[in-house]
Amino acid sequence: MRLSEFDFPFDPSLVALQPLSPRDRARLLFLDRTTQQSIHHHVTDLPSLLKPGDLLVVNDTKVLAARVPGIKRPTGTPVDVLFVKDLGAGRWEIMVKGSFRVGQAIDFDERSHARIVKRDASGTEVIVESSVPVIRLFEERGAMPLPPYIKRAPTQEDHHWYQTVFAKHGGAIAAPTAGLHLTEELFQRLRNAGIEVVTVTLHVGPGTFKPVTTEQIEDHQIGGEVFHVSEDTAGTIIRTKRAGGRVVAVGTTVVRTLETVMKEKGEMAPLSGESRLFITPGFEFKIVDALMTNFHLPKTTLLMLVSAFASTDRIRSAYEEAVKERYRFYSYGDAMLIV
Repeated sequence: MRLSEFDFPFDPSLVALQPLSPRDRARLLFLDRTTQQSIHHHVTDLPSLLKPGDLLVVNDTKVLAARVPGIKRPTGTPVDVLFVKDLGAGRWEIMVKGSFRVGQAIDFDERSHARIVKRDASGTEVIVESSVPVIRLFEERGAMPLPPYIKRAPTQEDHHWYQTVFAKHGGAIAAPTAGLHLTEELFQRLRNAGIEVVTVTLHVGPGTFKPVTTEQIEDHQIGGEVFHVSEDTAGTIIRTKRAGGRVVAVGTTVVRTLETVMKEKGEMAPLSGESRLFITPGFEFKIVDALMTNFHLPKTTLLMLVSAFASTDRIRSAYEEAVKERYRFYSYGDAMLIV
């Protein structure tokens, strides 16, 4: 398929700059793939839109406050460093703009600096030399890595806003945004309605947001992201399917995690690894029955995955309807539920 098929006109004023409060008051566009109906709801309606015996699967990755200001040595130029992935032994993959050479240093404070050890078309890596753990550097000096379409500086509130209430395992540089809508009170109402909740982990990295630059989308290569599915989660999914319940993925990262397991193992099972699964229209879903997801940027792998789940034409129509109805878009925006 051509990249242009996943483009759409958009009003930038619809980009949400902060979430609603409480989180579950966000709007929810309900899409039924069987009847082709679309109905306007709110996330708080979720228990009535699902059925007893359904299983909600969420991504419990935790976003690191990994955007750290630094000073380029020896020029003193301020730089903004995004720590992407811990490679072990003090070595990190980073993202940073500007001209850098191998061996150049970036100072963060009197205790911590990084030295460039790799800088080429495939990425940038540094060795961090610090008297405190890098995680502490994030806690003391880091900002949440908000997406560039949120046209404001990160604030202290974003440390709460840009994190799901069930975040547990640190390692992501972006939130699994569909999960941002869920609250403890909503979880309790779901359980009271006979809907169980389990977790998987996928640390959202640059692979999710890597721009598609090939005209034929099948030529795009998605970056790898670390994931984990526990024995308990795998077992619950198996029991749910056998009992006739639906597996409801909260977010595209959950879809990729579960479908990666099915692709690699041929069945649902506990598994850890790195997912490079690129889901496009024509993909045969093996385990996910329903999807809750935010509205995504045009020409992205996220939009392609959602289009694969509900059909390109149906998603295009849904987005047109959402724009017409002034839904709030992207990370802090509203959502849709596709069943």
